[in-house]
Amino acid sequence: MLETLLGDEVHPSGKYIAEVIYGANDGIVTTFAVVAGVAGAALDPTIVLILGAANLFADGFSMGMSNFLSRRSEADYEAARGNEVDHDGKTPGRTALVTFLAFVVAGALPLVPYVLVIEPLFRVSILFTGIAFFVVGASRSFVTRRSWVVNGGEMFAVGMLAATVAFVVGTLLKGIA
Repeated sequence: MLETLLGDEVHPSGKYIAEVIYGANDGIVTTFAVVAGVAGAALDPTIVLILGAANLFADGFSMGMSNFLSRRSEADYEAARGNEVDHDGKTPGRTALVTFLAFVVAGALPLVPYVLVIEPLFRVSILFTGIAFFVVGASRSFVTRRSWVVNGGEMFAVGMLAATVAFVVGTLLKGIA
């Protein structure tokens, strides 16, 4: 699918790895933050779907556009300094699209138990989230020399720590809702 959208610019060299990992990690974290916050506050599970979907697309779009603007700003800066800008096929539009797609695809995984009603919803969402972090992290091994176990474990640990923060905040704010 990505190759169709980007043409022959997708190579096994991993030139979009930064956008994929950044988008996927942020998508998983922010979507699970919604899930964990709602679960921690003991709110109705349908709120997870409403807030989760809104977050998924709005934040994914924001991430893509932020990537576009930062890449464009960097290129404009280099051009203003009189330097030639070589995108190596990674135009601001393409990096924005990759970031957006990685965010939405990976970020949707914590919502799957709520969409398919797989009980217990929150515990299964934790499982999907952990697996998503590990698989995305491990996939870095396709374009790096690091072990897939180390890569997967690293992203799992960092991601689940962020997810824990979201749950704790939701739990602490439980009485407000």
